[in-house]
Amino acid sequence: MVTFDDIASAAARLAGIAHRTPVVASRLLDAACGVRVLLKCENLQRMGAFKFRGAYNAISRLSDDERAAGVIAYSSGNHAQAVALVGQVLGVKAVIVMPHNAPRMKLEATAGYGAAIVLYDPATASREAIARQMAQEHGYVVIPPYDHPHIIAGQGTAALELIEDAGPLDYLFIPCGGGGLLSGSAIAAKTLAPTCRVIGVEPAAGDDATRSFKTGVLHTVHNPATIADGARTPYLGQYTFPLVRQYVDEMLTVSDGDLIRAMHFVWTRLKLVVEPTGVLGLAAVFNHRYDLHDARVGIIISGGNVDVVEAAAWFSAAAL
Repeated sequence: MVTFDDIASAAARLAGIAHRTPVVASRLLDAACGVRVLLKCENLQRMGAFKFRGAYNAISRLSDDERAAGVIAYSSGNHAQAVALVGQVLGVKAVIVMPHNAPRMKLEATAGYGAAIVLYDPATASREAIARQMAQEHGYVVIPPYDHPHIIAGQGTAALELIEDAGPLDYLFIPCGGGGLLSGSAIAAKTLAPTCRVIGVEPAAGDDATRSFKTGVLHTVHNPATIADGARTPYLGQYTFPLVRQYVDEMLTVSDGDLIRAMHFVWTRLKLVVEPTGVLGLAAVFNHRYDLHDARVGIIISGGNVDVVEAAAWFSAAAL
């Protein structure tokens, strides 16, 4: 299992490679949320999301023979871009299995970083099966989006930096898709700030992690209808599920409307470009979906890769 020592090792490996993203505070945001809010802005990370941390930590640890063989990943967007960029940085061939309906800008960015893209129909095919088959045929190393110890440890460095820079927190709200960022960050938080309550947040339409957390039984969801495309993962993994159960204090969900309201505030008042998945944690606090009083609340903004035309349509339709 992943430990804090693994996260500290990842932090040392990422030093000078990943951006140490800023912690942003705003009196306007504090007033809107009713608590002191500290945002860890991973939307300002390389390739625009926290995923760079895990991808670099995992791929940089491969042997020379494994690097020469190349890597294959599957992702709706941010992990795809991260693996593509890390492949470019380290000179490793990257092949990415992506759904044909992935956000256009994420497809274009992944290709722009030099990766080869294999498209599939999520309604009829399994991205994991496609990746496994291609790995067997070509010898690629599979770099999964969340369920891998080195990926989890790399993602946990986001919370490590947040607490180092902001000091102890009463609460930490973290987006949840497959649970890599959530489990890694929860380990870091419970080590550095033992009294901090860690809250995972996912879209209401894709509440598999919340149901799994509350019942202790792994639940699944198939291609949920939510604008939070980075959280459409079908289930927690064999590593992330037990880690979430052990280190996370609570799971909750927010609606797409909650996401749009939080996004609009951050875009217009804080002047930060964030994506729907990126504001899952903030949406819970901003829309008062959790009872908070007189607290220092850390929130990881996980990414900012979003089609601005699509975002404008969401804002217009919501009549904000």
